[in-house]
Amino acid sequence: MATPPRPTDAELSILRVLWERGPSTVRQVLESLSAEREIGYTTVLKLMQIMTDKGLLVRDESGRTHVYRARYGQAETQRLLVRDLLERAFGGSAMQLVQRALSARRATPEELAEIRRMLDEYEGGRR
Repeated sequence: MATPPRPTDAELSILRVLWERGPSTVRQVLESLSAEREIGYTTVLKLMQIMTDKGLLVRDESGRTHVYRARYGQAETQRLLVRDLLERAFGGSAMQLVQRALSARRATPEELAEIRRMLDEYEGGRR
């Protein structure tokens, strides 16, 4: 399977809507995005057409109104973006990435507990 293309910031906004809502029309995506910032219908339509051409979205043309869905899941896209950031900004050092992430924003006790659990699980699987 080919590597998914890396989405731009604007494309990520659309993907977040589709991951949350599921398959949606341009108008439905526009309504969700409009809650965050002012954006026009034609802008969203053009972005979604470009995303379809790039392979980020799949368009269902069977009905009167086209319905779009994300081709790749949220976790898969996030892994791609983290892998890219890890290589480009941190020279492949996962330790530096985690250090900077934790120093950039204070983690909640719940988040830290989940990170510890994940590290324990990761270590357990490597033995």
